[in-house]
Amino acid sequence: MSTSYAQPADQSPGTAPSAAVQVHAHDVTPGDISIGVVIGRISEFFDFFVFGLGCVLVFPKVFFPFASQLSGIFYSFAIFALAFIGRPLGSLFFLMLQREFGRGTKLTVALFLLGMTTAGIAFLPGYDSLGIVAIGALALLRFGQGFAIGGSWDGLASLLALNAPRNRRGWYAMIPQLGAPIGFMLVAGLFAYLLLSLTPSEFFAWGWRYPFFVAFAINVVALFARLRLVVTPEYSTMLKLRELEPSPVGELVRTQGRAIALGAFAPLASYALFHLVTIFALSWALLFTRQSPASFLLVQIVGAAVAVPCMFLSGRIADRYGRRMTLAVCGVLIAIYSGWTPVMLAGGTAEGYLFIIVGFALLGFSHAQAAGAVNSSFLSYYRYTGALITSDLGWLLGAGFAPLVALSLSVYLGVGYVGLYLLSGAVGTLGALWISRAGGMPND
Repeated sequence: MSTSYAQPADQSPGTAPSAAVQVHAHDVTPGDISIGVVIGRISEFFDFFVFGLGCVLVFPKVFFPFASQLSGIFYSFAIFALAFIGRPLGSLFFLMLQREFGRGTKLTVALFLLGMTTAGIAFLPGYDSLGIVAIGALALLRFGQGFAIGGSWDGLASLLALNAPRNRRGWYAMIPQLGAPIGFMLVAGLFAYLLLSLTPSEFFAWGWRYPFFVAFAINVVALFARLRLVVTPEYSTMLKLRELEPSPVGELVRTQGRAIALGAFAPLASYALFHLVTIFALSWALLFTRQSPASFLLVQIVGAAVAVPCMFLSGRIADRYGRRMTLAVCGVLIAIYSGWTPVMLAGGTAEGYLFIIVGFALLGFSHAQAAGAVNSSFLSYYRYTGALITSDLGWLLGAGFAPLVALSLSVYLGVGYVGLYLLSGAVGTLGALWISRAGGMPND
């Protein structure tokens, strides 16, 4: 056993820690925290994309057989958005649960709820068996997924950022975000395998359910990986010393409202692009091109693989030039990319593939620094709850309705308006970053 010292967030580097802040335990290293963070994020994004891809590939036929394929996807995207409404409500509920019973209990309940709602979708009969009740149950389970994700916030990502060396914060801010492309590749690969291996009747009868079972199994693994960290005395002490504990939400909003708003708008470009190159792009290919879903999924897997090294590069660049500056440059690049969106979507197969690959590359650069770009502006007492609420609002504003809005714009107004929609996200990002700079918020 070795003795390590945890320095509180507001303590100057030269100040000796008091006996109260000594942690007699194994050294708490960023590498240890990274493992739990990445496993947790892969689990969350696996659940996220299982439902998202199901909205395009499965639900229109299984739950909306009475509607056209286009209308079925519209209905599915509307249900998809329910999780983003349930997420902030879940966050508030589980914050109260954490205050009463502790972080470990909260995380256990949240991840079991997430796993049960996801597995519940796997067992859910379709419209042919239950009629409108099946649709209502699907909507309720989707809301439950978002509610549970709100409770899965464990503070490890913030602890990772605070424990990272000051000149490596961009790199360690990138690590949790790797869960997005990895989670997408796993889900897309599983759906592609099922589509290629099964007949259409087999896929829609039972094959589509397997990814939801897998999601439940991954949740169990993630639960134990994260509990191994958050319930140990060493990490619990570190979280307390870094003041990563819930603070009153009302007080947070009154005193830190500006930081919440800026933190929610800063990642808009990344979050909008997030769904345009994944869920929306698949719906576009299925509805308006002759490509098979499996082949298009394989292209998206390649795109997600391209995003991973771009995220690594983003971490290096952020360490040299600052996270906020890196995100601003990404916002400009996404704005430029939005101008080419109509050309690529309205073109042929090659243009469509270019839309995916370039989009994923930009997503890797931007998403790597999207979370917490201005969260350092929160006072340490409010950092835990502030980061949580900011994340919930950012996903709700930037991602929750993105597939539905983008598909509606492309169908009823033209693909050019999809580019304008993405441009609006880039403007939101750049505006929030400019205001944060004018307000003196740090760039690290």
